[in-house]
Amino acid sequence: MMKTKELRELSVEQLNEKIFELKKDLFNLRLAHATNQLDNPTKIADVKRDIARIKTVLRERELAAKA
Repeated sequence: MMKTKELRELSVEQLNEKIFELKKDLFNLRLAHATNQLDNPTKIADVKRDIARIKTVLRERELAAKA
């Protein structure tokens, strides 16, 4: 799980890379869950939250640039 403070220190490119990696992880977790190979289903929710955190930081930067 990533902290918001850590995310704010990253560049936009790094954040976009993180989102791409997390979406791949989410796909793999969902696939493992569907085939009953996932030990801890709460990992799916954790990855979703991390994606949401990154998107929030990106949106904050977008709004700050407009202001």
